Amino acid sequence: MSRARHGTLGWLFAAVLLVAALELFSLRLFGPLENRLLDVFVRSQAARLEPDPDVVLVDIDERSLVNMQEVAGRWPWPRAVHAELIEGLEAQKPRAIVFDITFSEPDKFRPESDQQFIEAVAKYTNIYFPLVRLDPSDDPRGVPARDLAGLIGLIPGPDADPNARIALIPPLVLRTEQWRAGTINFVEDSDGVGRRYRLRTPLYGWTMLSLPARVAQDLGWTIPAGQDMVLAWRGAAGQFPHVSYSDLYEDFDRSNRQRPPNEFSGKVVVIGTAAPALQDLRVTPLASLHAGGEILGTALENLKNGRHMHPANRAWAGTAGFLLLVLLYAAFRRNVDARLTGAALLAASLVLLAVSYFAVGRLVLLPMLTPLVAGWAFYFAAALAAYLRERRSREEAIAQFSRFVNPTVVRQLLERGGLEGTGQTREVTLLFSDIRGFTTLSENHAPQEVVELLNRYFTLQVAVVFRHGGTLDKFIGDAIMAVWGAPLEDPDHAEHAVRCALEMAETLETFKSGLGSLGADFDVGIGIHSGPAVVGLIGSDQRREYTSIGDTVNLASRIEGLTKDAKRRILVSRETMERCGKGFDFVSCGSYKVKGRAQEVELFEPRRKPS
Repeated sequence: MSRARHGTLGWLFAAVLLVAALELFSLRLFGPLENRLLDVFVRSQAARLEPDPDVVLVDIDERSLVNMQEVAGRWPWPRAVHAELIEGLEAQKPRAIVFDITFSEPDKFRPESDQQFIEAVAKYTNIYFPLVRLDPSDDPRGVPARDLAGLIGLIPGPDADPNARIALIPPLVLRTEQWRAGTINFVEDSDGVGRRYRLRTPLYGWTMLSLPARVAQDLGWTIPAGQDMVLAWRGAAGQFPHVSYSDLYEDFDRSNRQRPPNEFSGKVVVIGTAAPALQDLRVTPLASLHAGGEILGTALENLKNGRHMHPANRAWAGTAGFLLLVLLYAAFRRNVDARLTGAALLAASLVLLAVSYFAVGRLVLLPMLTPLVAGWAFYFAAALAAYLRERRSREEAIAQFSRFVNPTVVRQLLERGGLEGTGQTREVTLLFSDIRGFTTLSENHAPQEVVELLNRYFTLQVAVVFRHGGTLDKFIGDAIMAVWGAPLEDPDHAEHAVRCALEMAETLETFKSGLGSLGADFDVGIGIHSGPAVVGLIGSDQRREYTSIGDTVNLASRIEGLTKDAKRRILVSRETMERCGKGFDFVSCGSYKVKGRAQEVELFEPRRKPS
């Protein structure tokens, strides 16, 4: 690979690596896409798990809203209904009853119903309620934190502001001593999907626990460090263990109950709603309409079982991306086929995605999108750069080599993969054509006139060479050297060379007829010989040309030199004649002594067969 190509590849590697590092550790532009990909894995892994049966949702579903109208009217129901449900549940000794319903305003029209609810709650210490944190801009009009501390369990830190005020909505229907409460504010990520549940809210040096954290604290469960907990889901949306509120309420009202008497013993019971009409639906990794009661229940289940998702250190993704880029860089540097490299990258991508998928099953969120995007970006950029270099090389090869062979031959060579750089021994036929009387011509005419004449003549004769599939090896002064059988193999190279020579003679006559007095002394001699020759790119590092060398070349040149002595325009060797078969008539011109050869060479004049 050239130094320039190394440099381009190195710059691409450095640029992609830098952008990937910025994205992974700072920009996070792919964050939403990364999250959505992990959501797919989370959803798939969750579907394989059975929900914990010890956390149950008593669901105010659409059926409950319809069935309860007779006894409770339209929603919101009288709080006495909830009081009766509490009594029925507590008879089975659940570990906790957690309401996902706010009780922020007393019922002015049914105060006796509120009183019944208050009295039912007062009997037990395992009932919990939500409170809502208002916008921080409302805090100056809120309640002093020190007054709330004992009521809602605010935890003071070492730098707690004693004069801080906090705006929130507690369960005002109840007495303050019954405010076993915590926040239920839904936490959305930047893409609007709720994946985390708030555990702690810092407030001017104080800490306010969320409702699940408050329940966990009282039940002795471990609360993870940090403000948030990424939820680990079980099952699909709607599969959370649940009981219809109306079914349970009606069974508690029967003298002969049909449901199991210990259905809720030792369990955590969440009372919430999945009814769309009550608008407690959220977007989560499991569904675009996920009941808030199920989300709260999932948070409680995570705390109960000490299981939640752990975001992996981004250094793991960074390491994976770095190794991927290094391997791709090495592949392109070693000129590995881009298709093979792409297939390997695809396999590596599937492996990394599989690792991320199985990591989710182990409660680890391992983001792999950024490393894969970086890998594919580098692959396409490097492949494009290689393609552009190759196309540029092809164009240069066509431009340069078209001077020597027919453009059709150039295209065939490029489709085959180009010229072999090293020399090869081939069976070829060499043709030398030299102008006779050139010295006299150049002495008697102006240089510009001579050059113009030669250019016109060479243009006509090179076209003839190309037309018969020959390769123009070079111009040697006023001589033309052409070869058949290289660079493309030609089993009929001798016949094609002889046909070319005959047409060159005819072209010469046409050319001479237009020269007038200049054509009197203008003639050519053509010598042809067939045999083995070494062909390839020969020259220095700065300049190389495709040419032929060897005894076959030398003998063809010597035969051309004998045309004047033999008084023939075209002479071919016996080797060439024998390779032509019966395509021509050949007239023997005798044997001649050739410089450098001990044995005489028998020569023939080719003629077209009569029609």
